[in-house]
Amino acid sequence: MLARGASLSARRERNQRVMTRPFRHEVIATTAQGLSPQPGAPAIAPLGDADEPEVRAFLRAGTVDTVVMNGLIADNGLESPFNRGTFYGCRDHEGQLIGVALIGHATLFETQHETVLAAFARLAQGYERAHVVVGTPDKVERFWWHYGAGGQKPRLICRELFLEQRWPVAALAPVADLRRATLDDLPSVMSVNARLAFIESGVDPLEADPEGFRLRLARRIEQGRVWVWCERGRLLFKADVLAETAEMNYLEGIYVHPDERGKGYGSRGLSQLGRELLKETRAICLLVNEQNKDAQRFFFRNGYKLRDCYDTIFLRPKEN
Repeated sequence: MLARGASLSARRERNQRVMTRPFRHEVIATTAQGLSPQPGAPAIAPLGDADEPEVRAFLRAGTVDTVVMNGLIADNGLESPFNRGTFYGCRDHEGQLIGVALIGHATLFETQHETVLAAFARLAQGYERAHVVVGTPDKVERFWWHYGAGGQKPRLICRELFLEQRWPVAALAPVADLRRATLDDLPSVMSVNARLAFIESGVDPLEADPEGFRLRLARRIEQGRVWVWCERGRLLFKADVLAETAEMNYLEGIYVHPDERGKGYGSRGLSQLGRELLKETRAICLLVNEQNKDAQRFFFRNGYKLRDCYDTIFLRPKEN
């Protein structure tokens, strides 16, 4: 299992060893260099590993987008193919960081400045293989106003509820078999995660990027960030810790076997997972579709509270 909080040198060695498809930075980098606003306007540039302490301090808001970005940086550093994109920073004329964005497969951004948001949106227009944009409704609406004309077209727009748990629920029957997954669990976890991704986004990762999907999931398992509960060779319950920081863990891919729903397996698995995770982090969070009332009731019943709303825009690939 990979050690948590790996050193910068260890992350670099690990990233160099991993064989992945080359990531195309050149379109975005050229666009970034072309953003030469008038004197005194914010400057945008790719962020490097030397910027990490400053960037992680900047991304301390405790929102979904900042937690995911901070988690990626903690795992991979600012420069890694595992980020599936490029981190950019925007600075004012005094060199102070006033905006951070990840532009790539997922587009996430944090800034309080409209000019910075507009600059990030124009930059994102140069990336032609983006999959999703995530942010609070106000931020996404403003981003889209700048991005929409020259960017990819929306394929699916979802309103999602940002739920959070800070205190473990009263103990239910303990689940002795809840454990971190191993690579032996990879086939069943891959199958479940692919189905969940297709239901959410309409894209089957086993068709769109099977090798990359397998590699990323195997790495998450090696990091100890996939939890499973199996009985008699069946996967009863599963959850992925997509991002892990001292302040907050972000969960995705929560699953209960269809034949066992309504029998308490989900509540037992989720409550035990919460007790385990809250030993090392201050809060657990997740997103649930606004229209999925059954899922909302499940999470509310298990100690999650509504904190905010988010918009998720899944994008159509640009046609060549």
